[in-house]
Amino acid sequence: MHGEEQKWVDEAIRTNWVSTVGANINAIEEQIAEYVGCKYAVALSAGTAALHLATKLAGEKLYGQAKPNAGTLQSHKVFCSDVTFDASINPVAYEDGEAVFIDTEYDTWNMCPEALGKAFEMYPDVKLVIVAHLYGTPGKMQQIKEICDKHGALIVEDAAESLGAKYKLNGKWVETGTLGNFNAISFNGNKIITGSSGGMFLTNSKEDAEKVRKWSTQSREAAPWYQHEEIGYNYRMSNIVAGIVRGQLPYLDEHIAQKKAIYERYAKGLADLPVKMNPWDRENSQPNFWLSCLIIDKEAMAPQVRGEQNYLYKHESGKSSPQEILEAMAAINAEGRPIWKPMHMQPIYRTNAFITKEGNGRGKSNAYIAGTGIDVGADIFQRGLCLPSDNKMTAEQQDKIIEGIHKCFL
Repeated sequence: MHGEEQKWVDEAIRTNWVSTVGANINAIEEQIAEYVGCKYAVALSAGTAALHLATKLAGEKLYGQAKPNAGTLQSHKVFCSDVTFDASINPVAYEDGEAVFIDTEYDTWNMCPEALGKAFEMYPDVKLVIVAHLYGTPGKMQQIKEICDKHGALIVEDAAESLGAKYKLNGKWVETGTLGNFNAISFNGNKIITGSSGGMFLTNSKEDAEKVRKWSTQSREAAPWYQHEEIGYNYRMSNIVAGIVRGQLPYLDEHIAQKKAIYERYAKGLADLPVKMNPWDRENSQPNFWLSCLIIDKEAMAPQVRGEQNYLYKHESGKSSPQEILEAMAAINAEGRPIWKPMHMQPIYRTNAFITKEGNGRGKSNAYIAGTGIDVGADIFQRGLCLPSDNKMTAEQQDKIIEGIHKCFL
């Protein structure tokens, strides 16, 4: 927080505009649309709400309006990023669709275009792809968009973690949040800028913006009374949350610079260890560096086993494991986390199909077997971890973390 946020929150309270209409909402919609380079932004209660309505809208455009009490996807398969938070994927279930998980690639830790191509060979009727940009790093959108165009598929872009990141599409730099047919960003409490909560649907279509805005206000019709002719949701952003976002937005570029400096300090400080930082395509992308992560080299991995909620690890000289490092950081009151557990490994989605670049399709996930090189997402989950990345962290605090990581490899 910088102080500007308080000004707009106080104005909302002083003027009694504290609900889901007000000057802050109007202003932040215009400002975000201008920043990312789209025509319309619809302020919603969460990034998840934006993803849900984006997915619902895609289903309606592809398959028509749903039957009563049915979702718009109605048992249709949807290709989805595998290494992501489940908020990217759950809207498919909300809309009665079936997620098919596409394996990750090592270059950016995002959806693998080769695996996506194999998936279309196996399921040629699929017409919707949901792509997330992991930890603020854009995926290979040029290839993904070309594959989707070839198969007549639409894209829902989950840019919740990547606001302010840029990607070179057809030789031109564009912001994430504009790369799909339907796009979503988040202002959750942990994002690059925050409203404590909140999100936005981004589009160049006035019709789509109006549809999402209507759905987000319980699908009220233009009648003197409450008239409802389709299912709606209480998904509109409050004017107070919008005030916080309005105060944060001027600092977005500053936050990105701070996050980049954190990433670069880690990269320099850990350069002598058998680890690598989370990668990005330096020619075609500019991440927002939301989270700094590392992955341990295969030959430097100490034994580690994970169950559903518990784990075991063993220290070996010159080696370490994510759980050992996470415990070492916790001991100095620094919070790290495992990499997102792949969706195809999650109990609620283990019966869903999972497609690798080799074209392997599985109903249930097998545990990662070192050296196979097949399940990339499971490998990154096994060997990787998210490092403390708070932009308020001092260089001295970060040095203590780097020192603690070094001790794990002694």
